[in-house]
Amino acid sequence: MPDKYPNFAALEKKEQRGVDFRVQSRVVRSRIAVIAPHGGSIEPGTSEIAMAIAGRDFSFYAFEGTKVRHNGCLHITSTRFDEPTCLALVTAAERVVAIHGENSDARVVFLGGLDKAGMNRVRNALVQRGFYVKTHGNPRLQGIDSLNICNRGKAQAGVQVELSKGLRRLFFRSLSAKGRKQPKRRLWEFVSGVREALG
Repeated sequence: MPDKYPNFAALEKKEQRGVDFRVQSRVVRSRIAVIAPHGGSIEPGTSEIAMAIAGRDFSFYAFEGTKVRHNGCLHITSTRFDEPTCLALVTAAERVVAIHGENSDARVVFLGGLDKAGMNRVRNALVQRGFYVKTHGNPRLQGIDSLNICNRGKAQAGVQVELSKGLRRLFFRSLSAKGRKQPKRRLWEFVSGVREALG
């Protein structure tokens, strides 16, 4: 289904900040930024996962849907994602890791992006921890467009991490707003793998 809004300016005209969406960001002295451009209730769990990976060491950003329902209308595809706080954070970073949610029930990590060395490090660290890692069959979910938000850091090559709904369900008590406040051990195993790969 096509996005309702082509860019952030169009979204901001119709949706209310603080009611329908919010922006979270924290900038630290780091070459790496970890972002969730479809966070909150758009792709549930991605904000929490990105924040956990960033910890205190990497810069963090999340655009979060906070509507009571129908948060999917706030989705702006990664090649057109241009929320100003995110652009400033991403273009100041050397490398970007973008966390996304994919809809399948299988428990899979789909890796993409133009940073092939970074992808291999993430893949190896996750496989060692028993995660199933593959490339998504849909080219649009492979993060290979130069305009993709994960590839817009200074290196112009980042890592896109698409986490299936089935896997995200393993990370939290549930994917509801309340359930996402109760992470499970498997989340921390995933986080430790990605952080190890990021060095």
